[in-house]
Amino acid sequence: MVSLICTLQDHLDDVNCCAFSATLLATCSADKTLRVYSSRDLSELPYSPLSGHGYAVHRCCFSPCGRLLASCSTDATTVLWSTGSGDIEAVLEHPGRSPVRVCAFSPDAEHLVSGASDGTLALWDFRSRKLLRTGAVTDTTMVACSFSPCGRLFVTGSTYGDLRVWNLDMQQLHAEKNAHDLGVTCCHFAPQILRDSGSGAVHFRLATCGQDSLVKIWTLCLLSPAGCKMKLQHALSGQSAPVLSCSFSADGQMLVSGSVDKTVTVYEANQGTLLYTLHQHDRYVTACAFSPMAPLIATGSMDKTVNVWRVEDGCSSRLRRNEDEQTPPFYLLPDRKLPCHSKLLASDWSEEDVSSWLREEGLEALVGVFKENNIDGTELLALSKDSLLDELKIDSVGLRNKVLRKIEELKMASVCTGVPDEFLCPIMHELMKEPVIAADGFSYEREAIESWIRTKSRSSPMTNLPLQTTLLTPNHTLKMAICRWRNSQ
Repeated sequence: MVSLICTLQDHLDDVNCCAFSATLLATCSADKTLRVYSSRDLSELPYSPLSGHGYAVHRCCFSPCGRLLASCSTDATTVLWSTGSGDIEAVLEHPGRSPVRVCAFSPDAEHLVSGASDGTLALWDFRSRKLLRTGAVTDTTMVACSFSPCGRLFVTGSTYGDLRVWNLDMQQLHAEKNAHDLGVTCCHFAPQILRDSGSGAVHFRLATCGQDSLVKIWTLCLLSPAGCKMKLQHALSGQSAPVLSCSFSADGQMLVSGSVDKTVTVYEANQGTLLYTLHQHDRYVTACAFSPMAPLIATGSMDKTVNVWRVEDGCSSRLRRNEDEQTPPFYLLPDRKLPCHSKLLASDWSEEDVSSWLREEGLEALVGVFKENNIDGTELLALSKDSLLDELKIDSVGLRNKVLRKIEELKMASVCTGVPDEFLCPIMHELMKEPVIAADGFSYEREAIESWIRTKSRSSPMTNLPLQTTLLTPNHTLKMAICRWRNSQ
């Protein structure tokens, strides 16, 4: 379920772009300004709005670390703003002084690319702010650009309707002519790097949209440093007019798009299934973006508003936990005939459930002690030798050891019984609580992969290849699926 949680009405003209960092939401407009909000409570920051452009601002994007915000404008500049203070840190003047329509950071923050109305491209060294090289496609306007997750290439889209793949030497590796009839409007790479275990080839997924009213999902295969190919996977026709924007979720499982028909559509990206159609804007939907850290979507429109939507996770309130709580992993209850809760997860047991378990394990003498100390399933799984002695005052060494042994059996027994493989952490082989996506494209329990990265020299647990980055992306879609599965048990 997707629900509208806030409408921001601060811009005075068309909203052209929305962008999230881990903690901020930025929007830009034809009113020449950018506005910056906290993504936690959607309050506008004290230094907002940002006023430095002389004409309409077409695009904005955050640097990978979120410390800088880039914006490009008809005034032929790309401006770099500090997200801490709102100050201008650099102004990059596009070669030829043509209006800049699009800008994008590389995932490693080494490069920034900008594209202009005269078909020219500028590749900048981000650290030195110096122009490295330029490229061009004649008789067209650059209106779309996205870096691949490996940072070695980027794709551009133009009003001519073609998609072009470029490397960092500004060489064209591939041109997909007539990718969208009448023109491309937006393109966006999914953040995951996929590898073919047989050939070793690297694959990426790319979403594009255009004036033909379609959203397309492509597979881009990097064959060698000098070549690649594109293959169309899905052509999505969920909207009835030109589609102006599209964006993958951080886990690559969902895709959102905005259209001239005033709708926002949300798709399941792997199969191309239409999940939701949202009808809250009054004019063309020109911008859309997923938050990388929360189940939020921002959409901007020519109605001058930005809508922020929450993607509900389907979990009941008793299954929601504070992000900062340190709770043990979820374990499956062994296949026993306990009253009313034979299918609950042990971490969800009530105090009565724990009492029933104690009786079945021949530990009736401890029922009163556990009740007095309000031991539920979460507390049970967290018990240690010290807590049994110091907090529960169980003096018998034999009894303490028996309790610990039974708890360990509870954790281990049937942990994988009936659980879909994709819900289990490849490292821990346990049901995931906080799944995240690593640079190898696989999902892991956050604690497990963080520990692995600290001790295994940044190699992938699945492929044994070096991880391109240690950045971990919350897999909200998988977390929602695990919640739905747990509720069904």
